[in-house]
Amino acid sequence: MTDVEFYRDLCRPLGHVTSKRMFGGLCLWHEGLAFALVIGEQLFFKVDGENGPAFDARDLPRFSYTTKTGRTTVMSYARAPEEVFDDPDVFAEWARGAIGASRRAAAEKAKPKARRTRTSAPA
Repeated sequence: MTDVEFYRDLCRPLGHVTSKRMFGGLCLWHEGLAFALVIGEQLFFKVDGENGPAFDARDLPRFSYTTKTGRTTVMSYARAPEEVFDDPDVFAEWARGAIGASRRAAAEKAKPKARRTRTSAPA
């Protein structure tokens, strides 16, 4: 079974999940939103302020990479706990948290940027 088939099988309880090769690995999408990355042998779930503390409590590192200029970029994805591979219900629970983080990020991006109002200087 290829990586793609393995992850599609794990994601079956989540509904329609698609995959795309990205970042030298695999990106998993649910309803058009990226919620997981598979880089090498590691799975990373999307995190934010709501689901991130569960990853932090387990010292699960964020996905990061070094650019050609030597700068390290840390992304909003954290390594999944190992037990997600042992129990489909546990996988689904963590994946749904990541999907929620993706939805919140998309909603935040969709908000209109606050307009700056000009005030004229007193005459």
